[in-house]
Amino acid sequence: MQQSPRRTSRTRRSKNLWFERLMAIAVLVNFGLIVFDLSYTTLRNFWLLGHIKLPVLGLQVPVPLPPPGLCPVSGEQPANRATLITQCYDWVKGIEPHRDTENYLAAVDRLNQQIQQQGSQILTQPTGQAMLQELGQMSEDLIDTNPFEAVGKSGTLEKIKNLMRNHMKGELARLSPAQIKQPFPTETPAATRPTADSLAASQKVSAKAAFRVFWSPLHLTPQTWQQQMRWFDTQIRPLIQTNYYRSIAENGTFTNRFWMIDLWFWGLFLTEFLARTYYISRRHPSLKWQDAMLWRWYDIPLILPFGFLIPAWAWVRVIPLAVRLDQAELVDMERVRQQAVHGLVSSIGQEMAEVVVLQVIKQLQAAMQRGDLMQWLRQPYKGKRITVNNVDELAEIAGLMLKITVYQVLPTIRPDLEALLQQSIESVLSQSPAYQTLKQVPGVGQLPAQVTDRLVADILHTTYSNLTAILDDPQNAVLAQRLVQHFGQSLGTEIQQQTVLQELRSLLTDFLEEVKLNYLQRSADVDLEQLLEESRQITTAIEPRSQNRSQWR
Repeated sequence: MQQSPRRTSRTRRSKNLWFERLMAIAVLVNFGLIVFDLSYTTLRNFWLLGHIKLPVLGLQVPVPLPPPGLCPVSGEQPANRATLITQCYDWVKGIEPHRDTENYLAAVDRLNQQIQQQGSQILTQPTGQAMLQELGQMSEDLIDTNPFEAVGKSGTLEKIKNLMRNHMKGELARLSPAQIKQPFPTETPAATRPTADSLAASQKVSAKAAFRVFWSPLHLTPQTWQQQMRWFDTQIRPLIQTNYYRSIAENGTFTNRFWMIDLWFWGLFLTEFLARTYYISRRHPSLKWQDAMLWRWYDIPLILPFGFLIPAWAWVRVIPLAVRLDQAELVDMERVRQQAVHGLVSSIGQEMAEVVVLQVIKQLQAAMQRGDLMQWLRQPYKGKRITVNNVDELAEIAGLMLKITVYQVLPTIRPDLEALLQQSIESVLSQSPAYQTLKQVPGVGQLPAQVTDRLVADILHTTYSNLTAILDDPQNAVLAQRLVQHFGQSLGTEIQQQTVLQELRSLLTDFLEEVKLNYLQRSADVDLEQLLEESRQITTAIEPRSQNRSQWR
């Protein structure tokens, strides 16, 4: 049984919609990966540590992230890769553990391991003191070399230094300047109340001295080491873990292997673009394949290999993403489009209108100054004017206006013409003594008024009859047309007189200048927002939203 055309069309539309939705989802996934890649180095601390800090409230909100596991591109699990995300995606960005910070944290772990194996008393023995002295020296080297600078994380080192200064502020206040300056403070300070001088001196102590005192037997004792190491693991260790080394590619920029991920999407989008545009060109025979590609201009960012060329510009794929989501009816972008268009119109609409109007007026003024307008008026009679339909429009307009005047206007204003003529004739006759004498004769006084009325009626009737007879007679029509042509020719010739032409140009130029100034003054008072609001109301009343959706297609 053959399906009806309507059911076939509905089935085809359903299939097309599902295909559009699948492609829209693919574009959405690709754009999500682009955003993740562009923001990865900036948000790496979050992906590494798994918490969000709220400085205003002084809170730290933990966010569960997958722990390190088997990663297809990186089997190692160094200390600074605390989640599966950083373990896998660090390879994409060329991120590797920094040797200096890794060695520093490894030295801290060795100290903790020794304390757990041999007890806290090792801190007072030569082995433990040597490890503490090594950590103090490594802290100074960390500050001097600043391994955070290469990847733009010098602020992290400053935060570490400030935390250590604040943490050791009370301890440093109980030490003398001589003890603070020791490479490895070992003497036990006297339990005396700190003086004002010692407190003032502690404010000027460098971060190096704070680290030296922290990694010394004066601070890490068998009674305090657990508390101090807990503080170090919660405050200092996470900041040091965020540091990394990023390799350099052959082009001199940081390594970025995102193209290996984007390559699959790029191949899919390119294949779909070529197939779709080819189908459009076959469906519309008058449309070339290249023109069909321009038809789908918004898909061009999808087929540009940003992963190979300029990954930082891959965000422009938000344009085809918005269009695809709207076409697939997953997101309604009509309101966004309307607001964008209205915002653009409100910002440049008045300026564009003023420029267009001023440009037209300037062109007219320039044409009059060159005499182009007068030359154009003479061209119909010199055979130089290009016509569209071999018709003299000026003559036709003059003839049409004459017919309207005779057949439509004159009958309407006939009472007014009779009153005007009667008043004129009576005004002339009233100056005649004979007419005044005749009006005073009994029985004859009304005769002049009757004669005047009859004379006015005859004049109008005769004039109207003659005009209609002229227009109805074909021969008279030819003569009337010749009269109009000769009148225009004579008018154009007289206008070309130097004095008349100069005066006419001056008057018209001044008139256009007044029009220009008055237009600018009025346009400044126009409320474009009100006009746009009226436009929205009219559009909402007469156009369904479904018709506007086709503009994206």
